[in-house]
Amino acid sequence: MSKQILRINMADLSYKYEKVPKKWSKWAGRGLTSTIVAEEVEPTCHPLGPNNKLVIAPGWVSGTPAAPSSGRTSFGGKSPLTGGIKESNSGGLSSQKIAKLGLAAIIIEGTPKDEKWYTLFLNKDGVKFESADDILGKGMYQVDEIFWKKYPNEPAIIGIGPVGEKKLSNAGISINDPENKPGRYAARGGLGAVMGARGVKALIVDDTDGPGVDIADMDLFKAGRKKLTDAIMSHDLTKPGGGLNLYGTNVLMNIVNEAGGLPTRNFSAGQFEGAAKISGEMIAEMVEKRGGGMTGHGCHPGCVIKCSNIYPDEEGNDFVSCVEYESAWAFGANCGIDDLDYVAKMIRECNDLGLDTIEAGNTVAVYMDGGALEFGDKEGALSLFDEIRKMSPLGRILGQGVEATAKAFGVHRVPTVKGQSMPAYEPRAIKGIGVTYATTPMGADHTAGYTIAPEIAGVSGKVDPLTDEGKADLSLTFQAATAFIDSTGYCLFIAFPILDIETGFAGMVESVAGVMGLKADDVDAIAMGKEVLKIEREFNTRAGFTSADDRLPEFMRYEKLPPHDVVWTMPDEDLDKVYSWID
Repeated sequence: MSKQILRINMADLSYKYEKVPKKWSKWAGRGLTSTIVAEEVEPTCHPLGPNNKLVIAPGWVSGTPAAPSSGRTSFGGKSPLTGGIKESNSGGLSSQKIAKLGLAAIIIEGTPKDEKWYTLFLNKDGVKFESADDILGKGMYQVDEIFWKKYPNEPAIIGIGPVGEKKLSNAGISINDPENKPGRYAARGGLGAVMGARGVKALIVDDTDGPGVDIADMDLFKAGRKKLTDAIMSHDLTKPGGGLNLYGTNVLMNIVNEAGGLPTRNFSAGQFEGAAKISGEMIAEMVEKRGGGMTGHGCHPGCVIKCSNIYPDEEGNDFVSCVEYESAWAFGANCGIDDLDYVAKMIRECNDLGLDTIEAGNTVAVYMDGGALEFGDKEGALSLFDEIRKMSPLGRILGQGVEATAKAFGVHRVPTVKGQSMPAYEPRAIKGIGVTYATTPMGADHTAGYTIAPEIAGVSGKVDPLTDEGKADLSLTFQAATAFIDSTGYCLFIAFPILDIETGFAGMVESVAGVMGLKADDVDAIAMGKEVLKIEREFNTRAGFTSADDRLPEFMRYEKLPPHDVVWTMPDEDLDKVYSWID
């Protein structure tokens, strides 16, 4: 059975299955979400209006047997936060279940004429529309629990919290993990508000007796799968007992801090004296000391890297998953807070309310920078989530993200690009990631072109993070490779082994070619990634973006960043060259 497109129209509560058009048939994951958004969404439309769409797509290899760490889902639409095209990528249960139902993508369009809220139950027989009145206002921990009690077979639950219901720009989309907790998020860009604007509180996916995924060349697929798995299982960062498995993504906290690139107290310094107290090593120590939680946790079935964790409370009970590097940094170093328990409490609030932890942590830091709280005030920071939960005027401002909060509180140090706040790498001290922040169509986003691999981790050869030289080309190469990986369904962290182990890269390509029925030589990862980037870039151009939007904040050009006392020095003309190949 060839894959289909499921189109759900919320205006008349209807759905239909469509054959995948030939022009879309080469794509999956991010390549497909961005292609559909570019073709079907008017770039100048209001992101919360009736003409935006939410597109959900598994990758090429998602749902196939034993493809390693292949459970990533792409979510696409026009972003309420950036005003441009957005792809947000998540783990959890959704990708493999959607793929096993024989679906290439789900398109949710229109808005309910009665302005009511709905849950959508999807299985092999179609879509059932049900009233969501009884779960409105509930957080995602309760929502996930309700639906696993209501529906058998442990379905995937794709939902929004109260922030998404109010259509605030920092609303993410929650996907439950294998333990049915809402720690996995398509968090960035406000796509939870887009889902809320469709009147959808939750989409429940049951793949029982689904047709599965057709694999055109099983021998080639299996050969590629083995090569990739072997590479993952042998690389120091991704193998069992390796850095990511032992300490999670938060293994980076001490490393980036030592490099002087850890944004601290709203990007006013590059080192935090309390970094060790909120690091991956400290999480592992707390798990051992408290006798609960775990490290080496998988965010989706079939994950072999297992970089997630479950953080325990003081009694050793499972408390929150996952305390990732970005989240620990956002509420930790960037807010001047070195108490891991308080960081975990704020992450749990975000998981429940439906907030992107990166944007939320940056928002708290900007609020502090505006003088409303002292940096390091952990009790005050945690109390802000009560304001968001109440949807007080302050809570609504905070729920709109960094730029809205900076305007409200008169802050000039605003670490955003295209309206989206920066993740946990200081671009003045790590120049390649700064190029990615500036030029990616996604807004400031480390996952869009992760030059941290060579600049900090030394993957594929060590590159000096403080030099401008060669960083424009480096960023473009990583942006193109990432666009391809985001289309596969594989976790982005396969980038570490495939960059260092040639057979690992070949295995990734062969597994994709095997599914698609192509020869491996016909799958050019970088060229296909650049095709995706071109689609996204041209959408943003039609939405009104110019080269002026490909710039870092002004303060980074004149405020020196300790400890290196560096400023952003990349010439604008070099930034403009990153995408000059499109013209």
